[in-house]
Amino acid sequence: MMDREQFAKMAIPLRERLTLYSRSFLEASEDAEDIVQEVLTKLWCMRKELDRYYSVPALAIRITKNLCLNRIKVVQRKREEIGNLMIVSDLPSPHIRLEQKDKVEHVMRIVDKLPKLQQSVLRMKHIDGLEIDEIAGMTGCNPEAVRMNLSRARKKVKDLFLNIQNG
Repeated sequence: MMDREQFAKMAIPLRERLTLYSRSFLEASEDAEDIVQEVLTKLWCMRKELDRYYSVPALAIRITKNLCLNRIKVVQRKREEIGNLMIVSDLPSPHIRLEQKDKVEHVMRIVDKLPKLQQSVLRMKHIDGLEIDEIAGMTGCNPEAVRMNLSRARKKVKDLFLNIQNG
């Protein structure tokens, strides 16, 4: 298992490389910095399993690439949504938008209460857009365990959300 000092020795030189790599994808340097911070956070969370990987820098590059591609998709979607909002005349009312925002925040609070592995798997799948095999490789679990944890996490979030909505 990697301790804080070993992680710092690995992460400091890696940070510059990841920053340059992420800047090759993203327009804003702040976004690139955010991605690198997220990658290093993921690696820190995975520090107990990092010795299972042949190359931690290669893993970090792959995570960086996936996060950058996801960020690009999100930006493109937002641009499309803004374009669509300008076309569509019947926008949801501020009240409906506020309710939707509250629901999303509530779901995120529920996700924060899940066991760590379920949180990670759910976020990697639905926020980072990773595939089951990629998640399995990053978590050290087999694909079936990833599917099981993903299923349990989704069910728990759904059940807790519906209980609060109905109660």
